[in-house]
Amino acid sequence: MSAYLIVSTDIHDSEAYNRYKAAVPALIRKHGGEYLARGGEMEVFEGSWTPRRIVLLRFPSLDHIRAFLHDPAYQPWKALRHDAAKAELVGVAGLD
Repeated sequence: MSAYLIVSTDIHDSEAYNRYKAAVPALIRKHGGEYLARGGEMEVFEGSWTPRRIVLLRFPSLDHIRAFLHDPAYQPWKALRHDAAKAELVGVAGLD
């Protein structure tokens, strides 16, 4: 069953975050993930949520998301992301 990782990011160090963005796609692919949206144009239609940047990824399962987030190779990049931005991550199982 596919699972989706929704990431809301507020970047405060663009230079460091650009290094993160360049390095992480290979790790995402390693765990079967693919980008569906990556910081594109967005519009809030209801509610008061005003995210700065949204990334949407699809993985084969929630276990694949967990494996990506806990991969030892990802940990230095995760630390860089924590230094460069405030992020909220949510995984959700798909319907298929």
